[in-house]
Amino acid sequence: MNRQRTIRCVIMRGGTSKGLYFREEDLPPAGQERDALLLRLMGSPDVLQIDGLGGSRPITSKVAIISPSRRADADVDYTFAQVSIDTAQVGYAGNCGNISSGVGPFAIDEGMVDPVDPVTRVRIFNTNTSVLLIAEVQVRDGQAMVDGDLAVPGVPGTGAEIVMNWSATVGAKTGRLLPTGQAAEEITLESGAAVRVTLCDAGNPCAWVPAASLGLTGSELPDEVDGNAGLIAAVREIRGKAAVRMGLAADWKLVDEQSPGLPMVGLVAPPDGYRTLSGGEAEEKEMDLRVRLLFMNKLHQSIAGTGSICLAAASRVPGSVVEAVTSHRRPDELLIGHPSGVTPVKVRARSSGDAVTFDLLGFSRTARRLMDGNAYYPPVSAGPAA
Repeated sequence: MNRQRTIRCVIMRGGTSKGLYFREEDLPPAGQERDALLLRLMGSPDVLQIDGLGGSRPITSKVAIISPSRRADADVDYTFAQVSIDTAQVGYAGNCGNISSGVGPFAIDEGMVDPVDPVTRVRIFNTNTSVLLIAEVQVRDGQAMVDGDLAVPGVPGTGAEIVMNWSATVGAKTGRLLPTGQAAEEITLESGAAVRVTLCDAGNPCAWVPAASLGLTGSELPDEVDGNAGLIAAVREIRGKAAVRMGLAADWKLVDEQSPGLPMVGLVAPPDGYRTLSGGEAEEKEMDLRVRLLFMNKLHQSIAGTGSICLAAASRVPGSVVEAVTSHRRPDELLIGHPSGVTPVKVRARSSGDAVTFDLLGFSRTARRLMDGNAYYPPVSAGPAA
């Protein structure tokens, strides 16, 4: 019992996130034993994750579990896991768009999908949301390409473009684009203040809130948000009450336990220039709107891939709080200003009465395998993990 055990894993960056990628056959079956192992590998619960492979941030405490698919319409099955940092929880409620962008390259390089030069189309069935994602991965000599000219704000340098199509994810979690049937509605806080929100489900469920209603400009950086305890409490309350309305939680006060991570909350504002996290300048003319997305009660340093999908969908809903602040500079694209810069999302929609149909909903990302080999861990016991 004194000797460490090993498990094969790959560390990959997918978009602006980083995580552990596993072949499903190498892990225990889904359940407490698997969750206990993932917690131990990440080094949770510990705010620094110092004794594991996690990076002490929600965007670096993620897991992708991949296997060849038995479905006729998919090449691989993929399960996403969000490993909590300071609690012993593993969440499977939704998917991660950035981590998803690494699934296609992983599957190709692991021999799960036959490579086709110059582009291999990988059909990915996401088990969290029971929807199909399509990844178009650039391939050279039978391997996923890494070098390319696509720049992703929040990622240094450039890489090979991976095109992700998420049009099948509308309503994936709640069954409807607008879970409550309303383009905009009010949530009353315990303070008595009323906040106007749009609840939307595409990619992942999100609650979109005008930044000004919480006293923000929409140009804030992490230190200005994460250190504001009153703001974080208000956003958590909005998230909890939105989760109840969307059927994701029974008690808004217990949202962190009943629905960790979802819905995400995004604070939106009209386009305006601001200083980015790296010290650069994002200009008003480069964007359609600004957003500050909160995930796991912290400001996302860029924007979650699924959050960008949901934001793009909401921007095409007449009467939504997102549409109200959006400048439509390009007909089939949304240019999102976030803390790390400006990211485009592909969106092509048709409206008929109150219904909105999406012919295209997707984004481009880059991904890179950083390490593969054996991860070491002491023997673990299968304690309670949610």
